[in-house]
Amino acid sequence: MSSGRTSMLSVRSLTFMIRSICDFIARWMGVLVLLTAVLSLIKPEVLLPVGMWVINPLLGLIMFGMGLTLRASDFRIVFQRPKDVLTGCLAQFTVMPAIAWLLTKVFALPDELALGVILVGCCPGGTASNVITFLARGDLALSVGMTAVSTLLAPLLTPLLVWGMAGTLVDVDTMGMLLSILYVVIAPIVGGFLIQRLFPRFTQRAVAYLPAFSTLMIAFVVALIVSHTADRLMSAGLVVMLVVVLHNLLGLAMGYGVGRLLGLSREKRIAVSIEVGMQNSGLASSLATIHFAAFPLATIPGAVFSVWHNISGAIVARLYARTAPQDKP
Repeated sequence: MSSGRTSMLSVRSLTFMIRSICDFIARWMGVLVLLTAVLSLIKPEVLLPVGMWVINPLLGLIMFGMGLTLRASDFRIVFQRPKDVLTGCLAQFTVMPAIAWLLTKVFALPDELALGVILVGCCPGGTASNVITFLARGDLALSVGMTAVSTLLAPLLTPLLVWGMAGTLVDVDTMGMLLSILYVVIAPIVGGFLIQRLFPRFTQRAVAYLPAFSTLMIAFVVALIVSHTADRLMSAGLVVMLVVVLHNLLGLAMGYGVGRLLGLSREKRIAVSIEVGMQNSGLASSLATIHFAAFPLATIPGAVFSVWHNISGAIVARLYARTAPQDKP
């Protein structure tokens, strides 16, 4: 009996330790992403043998994990609170593309870099936005609902927006981009959702580890992109970094402002702010690699955004969380 109890205690202790490590990884996502990016910039040769083709399967895994967390109730929010979800999605596909286009004009970016910035702006919300919203004490259900809807709209809206804004710069294969997003984003989400419906017990156990898993996958995608674009990142200079930082910060601010203008509660404003400001920049880099291989600099904005928005998201989450008791909706 004592050995059985000891064994059970050991399993519980191990489970607690693993969950604590996973919580730590998710909470310090920004720092982890920054460290992996810096190391990849210093030692790019470590990951050079790993081909860029790995990015799509990794993004698929992240999306599959997102699908595992989705429930039918997450989609009910679309019908129960259509104004909130519509606000977030409209802001997502208007604010960020508009800011991207404006920044390319203000800074007179070369066509290749302008294409990369526009690609980032036209992508749906990033999967990390849900983790950041949770840490920021925002409306998590709304965040998940907005991410799901914007992601489902992405196969249609992202190619059309890129074509509309960058079609004069390069030839845009809208159908090819649509199919890429269906394969990389939609299919894995649907697969994860079906697994969650068919095997609820397994999914319930796995979900606790998904934020950490997604964080590690995001960090690896960032490291891979940075490694393969290190020389171009160094040559692109501070202008691209400044544009990316402004793009993200203006998105966060304007997302919050739109929520306030429409009279949303503080928790909802936080969710909209983070959803708008944090893009699926890994998808942007993937689309640039697949469809605009002749324009290698187009991958740079997505790579920089992947690093920066996780750092800014972690900072913003702490600021929102710390000011929660003082602020009123």
